[in-house]
Amino acid sequence: MGVDFKNTDRQIYEQELEDFLPDKIFDAHVHLFDESCVPEGYEFPTKSCYRKFDCKFTMEDYLGHMDKMLPGHELHLNHFGHPSPDFDLDASARYTGKVSDNKKYYGMSMVSPHDKISNIRKRILDNRLVGYKPYLDFVDWKKPIDVTIHDMLPAGQMRFADERGLAVVLHIPRSGRLTNPLNQKQMVDICRRYPGAKIIFAHIGRAYYLKNVVGFLDGIAECPNAYLDTAMVNHEGVLEYTFRNFPIDRILFGSDAPIALLRGKSVEINNQYAYLMGEDYEIGTAIYDANHAVDFTFFFYEQIRGIKLASLRAGLSKTDIKGIFFNNANSLFSQIAKQNFGK
Repeated sequence: MGVDFKNTDRQIYEQELEDFLPDKIFDAHVHLFDESCVPEGYEFPTKSCYRKFDCKFTMEDYLGHMDKMLPGHELHLNHFGHPSPDFDLDASARYTGKVSDNKKYYGMSMVSPHDKISNIRKRILDNRLVGYKPYLDFVDWKKPIDVTIHDMLPAGQMRFADERGLAVVLHIPRSGRLTNPLNQKQMVDICRRYPGAKIIFAHIGRAYYLKNVVGFLDGIAECPNAYLDTAMVNHEGVLEYTFRNFPIDRILFGSDAPIALLRGKSVEINNQYAYLMGEDYEIGTAIYDANHAVDFTFFFYEQIRGIKLASLRAGLSKTDIKGIFFNNANSLFSQIAKQNFGK
């Protein structure tokens, strides 16, 4: 299984995206794992997007699809495993380290708040990883709606990231996401309390519609160790606002592959968002076009379309665009790797 390319997809790439994109692309948000990471007897839900990729998504899978998606471009990436409490996080870290070279391919460990610092330290150092990614599903003592950032990232984990200068990719919790007052407070708090850590707020703080971002980037914009990735954001208004109101050199392109390799588009509906889907997989607020009324392309292409339009509206330079798509992430992750593991 995997990605099925159509002539219409190739036309989109050739007519809209090819000349816009720099030669090198750094994808800062990718999920990779192989069979060794999947617990024995585990079954992905019927409508999990991973079933499209034979219940795995390896480095070879990603690079193979990118050869078709972005032909002629040099791909670099930062990746981590599948964020499931059922997965073996040590096995995931071993796989991540095995396929990372800290030159083009950088890896992170998934972490649970239950993990001992000694175990996290071993995962990071043994596998030469540049940081970690928590996830709200690992907080098993609260309802998802009540989870906080500090629940996901205990002080001990943050002190270790601070000491080593590691990156932390944070998918923020709670209703309202970026607009949630407690999130706003804690986002700034962890940046200021742990200035050595590099905090990457994934999905632009999960801001998929305009009202959810306007006025809510100011606090973290003032923190020099706060970064944003653009994973799964294709709303040109959200992207334009971000480009105008957050330091360009701390914005990283990310795709969220393999989800980004599904056909669909995120749309704003009455100060909400939904994923309109051309394939019958469940991701967040998915609405499946069962009658195939729309000819969809990939989320991956829709994200780049959004960035292109937003960059034109915001008046970004070619240097800015190269920064978002490559230089910013390459500088960040190469510096972390060199600091921790040498050349």
